[in-house]
Amino acid sequence: MHWHLYFSLFGLSMIKFMFAPFGGPAMKLNFFETYLSCIAGAFTAAFIFYFSSEFFMIRAHKKRKAALHDSITKGTPLKYKPKFTRFNKLIVKLKRRFGIYGIAFYAPLFLSVPLGSIVTAKFYGKEKRTFPLILLGICINGAITTGLAYGVKALF
Repeated sequence: MHWHLYFSLFGLSMIKFMFAPFGGPAMKLNFFETYLSCIAGAFTAAFIFYFSSEFFMIRAHKKRKAALHDSITKGTPLKYKPKFTRFNKLIVKLKRRFGIYGIAFYAPLFLSVPLGSIVTAKFYGKEKRTFPLILLGICINGAITTGLAYGVKALF
């Protein structure tokens, strides 16, 4: 068993799930070892960040509120930060176009598992099917990206 290789894929999948399976062929692991290592890492990160997303949202709100209070007490103008950034517009477009399935399936893949889980929880955290959809999306996307990694390896 190559536990250090499994844990390296596990850790990489927790951060950037889309590119982690491409390390499997380079490490001389087979398809299932790569797939299971990546899925386990993504599941762990999704669980941690989905269920702690409320903490992060409350913390961000308190931080904004404290910054506003400090600027008022000191008399200094608060730096303007636009709320409608390109990234926020893209996420809202995706939410309207694809709904819960698009956000739950593709946000953890394209953004990152932590950020995608938080975004999904922010928009659809009250629905009970959200977290199982994230896990299903991770399984499907993991199979596709791992298949692509081993397909590319077969070509070269």
